Amino acid sequence: MVAAHAAHSSSSAEWIACLDKRPLERSSEDVDIIFTRLKEVKAFEKFHPNLLHQICLCGYYENLEKGITLFRQGDIGTNWYAVLAGSLDVKVSETSSHQKYRQYMAGLLAPPYGVMETGSNNDRIPDKENVPSEKILRAGKILRNAILSRAPHMIRDRKYHLKTYRQCCVGTELVDWMLQQTPCAHSRTQAVGMWQVLVEDGVLNHVDQEHHFQDKYLFYRFLDDEHEDAPLPTEEEKKECDEELQDTMLLLSQMGPDAHMRMILRKPPGQRTVDDLEIIYEELLHIKALSHLSTTVKRELAGVLIFESHAKGGTVLFNQGEEGTSWYIILKGSVNVVIYGKGVVCTLHEGDDFGKLALVNDAPRAASIVLREDNCHFLRVDKEDFNRILRDVEANTVRLKEHDQDVLVLEKVPAGNRASNQGNSQPQQKYTVMSGTPEKILEHFLETIRLEPALNEATDSVLNDFVMMHCVFMPNIQLCPALVAHYHAQPSQGTEQEKMDYALNNKRRVIRLVLQWAAMYGDVLQEDDVAMAFLEEFYVSVSDDARMIAALKEQLPELEKIVKQISEDAKAPQKKHKVLLQQFNTGDERAQKRQPIRGSDEVLFKVYCMDHTYTTIRVPVAASVKEVISAVADKLGSGEGLIIVKMSSGGEKVVLKPNDVSVFTTLTINGRLFACPREQFDSLTPLPEQEGPTVGTVGTFELMSSKDLAYQMTIYDWELFNCVHELELIYHTFGRHNFKKTTANLDLFLRRFNEIQFWVVTEICLCPQPSKRVQLLKKFIKIAAHCKEYKNLNSFFAIVMGLSNVAVSRLALTWEKLPSKFKKFYAEFESLMDPSRNHRAYRLTIAKLDPPLIPFMPLLIKDMTFTHEGNKTFIDNLVNFEKMRMIANTARTVRYCRSQPFNPDAAQANKNHQDVRSYVRQLNVIDNQRTLSQMSHRLEPRRP
Repeated sequence: MVAAHAAHSSSSAEWIACLDKRPLERSSEDVDIIFTRLKEVKAFEKFHPNLLHQICLCGYYENLEKGITLFRQGDIGTNWYAVLAGSLDVKVSETSSHQKYRQYMAGLLAPPYGVMETGSNNDRIPDKENVPSEKILRAGKILRNAILSRAPHMIRDRKYHLKTYRQCCVGTELVDWMLQQTPCAHSRTQAVGMWQVLVEDGVLNHVDQEHHFQDKYLFYRFLDDEHEDAPLPTEEEKKECDEELQDTMLLLSQMGPDAHMRMILRKPPGQRTVDDLEIIYEELLHIKALSHLSTTVKRELAGVLIFESHAKGGTVLFNQGEEGTSWYIILKGSVNVVIYGKGVVCTLHEGDDFGKLALVNDAPRAASIVLREDNCHFLRVDKEDFNRILRDVEANTVRLKEHDQDVLVLEKVPAGNRASNQGNSQPQQKYTVMSGTPEKILEHFLETIRLEPALNEATDSVLNDFVMMHCVFMPNIQLCPALVAHYHAQPSQGTEQEKMDYALNNKRRVIRLVLQWAAMYGDVLQEDDVAMAFLEEFYVSVSDDARMIAALKEQLPELEKIVKQISEDAKAPQKKHKVLLQQFNTGDERAQKRQPIRGSDEVLFKVYCMDHTYTTIRVPVAASVKEVISAVADKLGSGEGLIIVKMSSGGEKVVLKPNDVSVFTTLTINGRLFACPREQFDSLTPLPEQEGPTVGTVGTFELMSSKDLAYQMTIYDWELFNCVHELELIYHTFGRHNFKKTTANLDLFLRRFNEIQFWVVTEICLCPQPSKRVQLLKKFIKIAAHCKEYKNLNSFFAIVMGLSNVAVSRLALTWEKLPSKFKKFYAEFESLMDPSRNHRAYRLTIAKLDPPLIPFMPLLIKDMTFTHEGNKTFIDNLVNFEKMRMIANTARTVRYCRSQPFNPDAAQANKNHQDVRSYVRQLNVIDNQRTLSQMSHRLEPRRP
């Protein structure tokens, strides 16, 4: 927006001086001064405060001489002008419709200078700014009526600085009231977001229309109270309000986080608080276009990103050939990329970005960007901020070179200024590894280990990323010899005392790293001959040195304890090739504690032939497909040309690759393995048993308490979850065949999610009586509620997803009979499944829970895959350690969830629930979606 002015006057000098500054140089005080002046200009009087605030931020001022032509008819529009003083002529060609141009210009020129003053009412374009949606209007009315009904003192006339404000509320009181009225609002911040939804749509307004909603002593007025004769709610309206209040709260709780985020992003960067920046940063972590950026860059972006929205599809954001001034990230909606002569070349969607190339190369725009739909939202980074961040990153980057090649890239970042026990403060800057060769990364971590006891926790945290992720770029066969070499390293320079001090500290650092490495890997090391040999050799070396060097004795007991524990466990009789049942997770009802499945454990497994006969093989869990083929061939007497095929219950067939490992636990719930010559592949058919049950078990489990079922499900889920090693997440993300390791425990836990989901659908679709189906819906909603209460989010989401499966959700006649109380519960549960903003609703929920808890594992896997696929593992032949750090951070969620022991509910644990326990551990389900949909249509045929 350009503000055109003819001359300065003394009264306008101050605000014009503010407007005359470059947008980036304006302070919040400057913006307030401009806002106060512009809201008095008639051209802006209908504008929503948010829009006017943005104009104050980005508009600039021009003082023009007489006779200057601003633009000519036919030019591409690049600016919008508002005339503040003086006058101008609008000249239109004789062949054009003057009436049309009168309308177009009416909204751009301020009376009395423009054509709007002299035109008839019919010439004016109706004001469409800030028209609230019907939903939000209704929500505002419900909340106003609820306040007038339950706390009428909150809406009243108030005096402040000798001025009376009619019928208004106080921001802090509104937040307090919201928290009292609904469990949907878990914090004051969340309640602020819920009120901001109303403020954005103009249903609730600051009395001077100068503020977003704030949890402060500020006055806000409902839209209905803008009129002096605003009626009080009738008894009927009060009753409606009571019925609809919780649904309204649920709606606002779903919309609140986005509204709160937009509110923060609309603030000038200089006015964002530390909490604001943290909220923006958390949002940036889940944006696809930014996944490859370092943590430092994301935090820098949080401080400069600007929110931009456009209401109408077809709006041109910028044109091909224009100078690049901004980089855009799509928050909501989609855009078309248009090139002259080619038309639309591609479409970009939520999470994509555009416009960066022109900034990096300082080149004209290579394409035009046109909004593909209405109501698109963007994050914008302006050129100056973009270039500054790039400069800062390069300035804070330290590159270590050998033979003119980068071998280690470090980034300088701020560090906490925490004092040690001796009162010395740590440096305010520290260096983090961005990339490097495996050897140099290891060397850097060893050199930077702090040995002071007070800094143990900080050191362990820094080392944790390397210890968890080294298997990706420096497997044990490389790491162990390198650690031995570092332990025995001797300096070549310095005095004898300096050499002794260096050697001692070096040994202590290596011991420290080995202790953390052994603690992290634990029993996993038992399957690695290289690691076991290293541990024993290393322990002998440290023991020998400790006799001569007293300082090493303090670390020796801890090392001895870990080495002996791992060695003794490895030699224990029960660890010798335990045979597992085919089903892994069913039929094994022994009372002792469930043990994690190891890759060396052996499994008896049926492999089927084309005629549905089978042979039973005995192989290690982590066996490759090549080994499975060999075992099958030995049993069949011939293995020439054999392939191994995964067959689902629906008949989908997948030929497994020879290097695939641990395939037994990757089968679908009712999946089976087949072996056949390649020419028989097309003739393979599923087994009859793969179809699943034909009769439901409602007669059995309807007699069981919903709480008992949820409790026993949680006990079993916790057993499965507790067996999952963090490293299995790494193997799963990067491909287990690359490590030749099993992810059996993770596979079974993920399969459990699908099993519960299909259990819900199966039982409902196998229930022919409508009344029983309604009872089943109620039962499953109750079980889900209890799972949530037990913080078993994995089963909670599995049940809710089962209820939202199309085979269940389409049963309209059944859902119609469900009591409204249960419908509300289900709607609340569904809101937690909302995938928008990368499942923000779920992330906000889990952030409020303390361990122990069972997370929604499929989303955790998705997050790690998102980071893996969005970032290269190697950059210029160097390990991308920033990627390792991000993946390790996600994997540590598992550790956090299990950081407190799961203590069973005493009241539940004391009951004898053997029948419930057996039932939840041996669910029999149909996992063929096509079959379930057909059954659903037989229950309730599609209406004509």
